[in-house]
Amino acid sequence: MPFHTEHDGWRQTHLGHLMHLALQRFDTRVLALMAADDTVPLALSNLAARGRLSASHVHITRHLALEGSRLTELAARAGMTKQAMGKLVDQCEAWALVTREPDLRDARASRVKFTTQGLAWLEAFRRAVAQAEAELRAAVGTEVATVIQIGLEAYAA
Repeated sequence: MPFHTEHDGWRQTHLGHLMHLALQRFDTRVLALMAADDTVPLALSNLAARGRLSASHVHITRHLALEGSRLTELAARAGMTKQAMGKLVDQCEAWALVTREPDLRDARASRVKFTTQGLAWLEAFRRAVAQAEAELRAAVGTEVATVIQIGLEAYAA
């Protein structure tokens, strides 16, 4: 069966691709806001400004429980392999965002926890997300933004 090319625009306009582009734009804006936030430790701000921090690093910010998480739990919440999450945790540990502590319930495991600097990063993330959401609402209108949110919540459930 020959492939018909006269209606090829669907590859760039289907919902999955548009959601991906929107998430990229949103995460890029959040990281830019964090890079400009004067409460973010300077080293982290510089990393964000130079593009060394990415949406992948935001996975830790989104998914790490305040009381700490095992690496396997963190990877599962982020939809990543344990190995990929381990590399991100290694980087974030080198940047003093997180630390590994022994898991008191299982001597073979460790828990990843935010450091004090990591909690400051988390607060900057909260503010940046709120601003990026406000910008999205201003760009598309409150009603459309609400419909998008309700629709994505239903779809993700």
